[in-house]
Amino acid sequence: MFKKILIANRGEIACRVIKTARKMGIKTVAVYSEADKDAMHVELADESVCIGPPPSKESYLVIDKIIAACKQTGAEAVHPGYGFLSENAEFSRRLEEEGIIFIGPKHYSVAKMGDKIESKKLAIAAKVNTIPGYNDAIDTPEQAVEIAKSIGYPVMIKASAGGGGKGLRVAFSDQEAFEGFASCKNEAKNAFGDDRVFIEKFVEEPRHIEIQLLGDAHGNTVYLHERECSIQRRHQKVIEEAPSPFLDEKTRKAMGEQAVALAKAVNYQSAGTVEFVVGGKDKSFYFLEMNTRLQVEHPVTELITGLDLVEQMIRVAAGEKLAFTQADLKINGWAMECRINAEDPFRGFLPSTGRLVKYIPPPEQHGVRVDTGVYEGGEISMFYDSMIAKLIVHGASRDQAIHKMRDALNQFVIRGVASNISFQAALMQHPRFVSGNFNTGLIAEQYPKGFDAADVPHDDPTMLVAVAAAIHRQYLARNATISGQLPGHEFTPGEHFVVLMGIGQHEVKVSEAHGEPGGWDVAFAGKTYALRSGWQFGEPLYIGTLNGTPICMQVERRGLVYRLFHWGMQADVQVMSAHAASLQALMPVKAAPDMSKFLLSPMPGLLTQIAVAPGQEVKAGEILAKIEAMKMENVLKAERDCVVDKLLAKPGESLAVDQAIIAFK
Repeated sequence: MFKKILIANRGEIACRVIKTARKMGIKTVAVYSEADKDAMHVELADESVCIGPPPSKESYLVIDKIIAACKQTGAEAVHPGYGFLSENAEFSRRLEEEGIIFIGPKHYSVAKMGDKIESKKLAIAAKVNTIPGYNDAIDTPEQAVEIAKSIGYPVMIKASAGGGGKGLRVAFSDQEAFEGFASCKNEAKNAFGDDRVFIEKFVEEPRHIEIQLLGDAHGNTVYLHERECSIQRRHQKVIEEAPSPFLDEKTRKAMGEQAVALAKAVNYQSAGTVEFVVGGKDKSFYFLEMNTRLQVEHPVTELITGLDLVEQMIRVAAGEKLAFTQADLKINGWAMECRINAEDPFRGFLPSTGRLVKYIPPPEQHGVRVDTGVYEGGEISMFYDSMIAKLIVHGASRDQAIHKMRDALNQFVIRGVASNISFQAALMQHPRFVSGNFNTGLIAEQYPKGFDAADVPHDDPTMLVAVAAAIHRQYLARNATISGQLPGHEFTPGEHFVVLMGIGQHEVKVSEAHGEPGGWDVAFAGKTYALRSGWQFGEPLYIGTLNGTPICMQVERRGLVYRLFHWGMQADVQVMSAHAASLQALMPVKAAPDMSKFLLSPMPGLLTQIAVAPGQEVKAGEILAKIEAMKMENVLKAERDCVVDKLLAKPGESLAVDQAIIAFK
């Protein structure tokens, strides 16, 4: 067994590998860019080596720097994690030449199966059902349009070296094929250093189901059942679960055996995943691609099988045989994973960067697991992907797993950057998700105009008012002796409050429940709410009961406003005396400045291109600029016909949210 391994990655997956290595008694080496000098994975590792500036292409993607770090520290093996160099055959080959073990498949397997074009040809030769398409690299956007028309729209334009939804576009017309080809090619080059692109038919109403594999160097290969990955937004997975609520045992076995046959065809050694697109009506399945690495969603497989996949990868790389057979692998319960990303669901899921002012994940107990690479006070950088953490739960059944995930999301506190927790919580309550009757189009179909707070179901939103009033009443009670309080905000026992929020204005009375510490009775709108809790003002979570039912709610106080979060619902609530409310009603409302003649940056990021010039006439739909953030290229287009007046930013400039880029006449 190895004595020391290097992790050629960062963030959550680097921390994940370090945790298993430590359990196995193996010392670890972290590599880091200048942007990651204070990162968690650097702190956790036994040693660390700086490998360059923040951009990935100058640090984490430089093979020579990784090898130099191995030699400097004496690391015997390298775990690549996922992304970066994990599916780079040249990296695997170079390590082998240097006498360093790659904790992953052999370079020839990576070359054959890690390349989407070559792997599809291999699958065809092995008589595996594949999706119709053009299986060679495409050179020009004009050629892409002609191929797309010959296949028939809609088509998928895909980067050969792609993964994680990067370098992938769906086109429904010639124009979308033309523009999608260019964006796909640029994104692939920036993310993977390989700009080859191919096209295949887009299967409508599909399910995305993948088979987890393990193979060793002694000819043993097994499948660890399937993962359902159909809940996707813009081709990036949002929720994963194992097993799939869609498959029956016969289909599961057929897909697993086909995946094993494909792996054996390339002498596959290590953990890998064969992805399939599955027809929603007849359960017909087609080979999509093989990921020759550990997947982001591997924890759900670990929870239903009891295996540590990182440990298995390390043991296989050290030459050990698999200690189990296919017959030993049973499905135990149900697991789900939500990816917690730094993105704002209320602003079109735009990336959010900055400092984590508050980061409190739910406790890791009773089947709840949190994999992360961040900490409170740490920085979410624009240079890397948006993942903050992976929230994983395990239950005896799918219903139990859903309920555990709902509660865990409700307790996950993130402040300082926006997160997609509210969106994940809404999905966990969506009837189609709960029923298991969904496909990869669910999010696009159910949220065609994006996600809004109004999309979150809630049985009784007035409950938020009750909680806000009780909290405010408790706050005033605790501060009753403070002198110099604002007029209208003095504490008066049994006072009536005016509560303002999106559902209207309410007069509320809060009284202490006699003989019950932390007990409040809140009366308004003909209802009485019994709130019982040991909650202390200033803590982020209100945990207690509402009319005897357990309740967990996040509470954030911003001056006179409470921001409440509950099961994905977000509400800003003001609680004040009737006198203060009447004064506020008299205050003039300041009009926002008119920014309609400016192109504003919708996110923090790097301005990579301005496609127009001063004086140029632009038609609606034409490209104005491109911004790169968190490894994704974002194209900004004109919403209507206009004429460019001035350019207010230059390519290469780092932009802030709402920074003006272009002024129009």
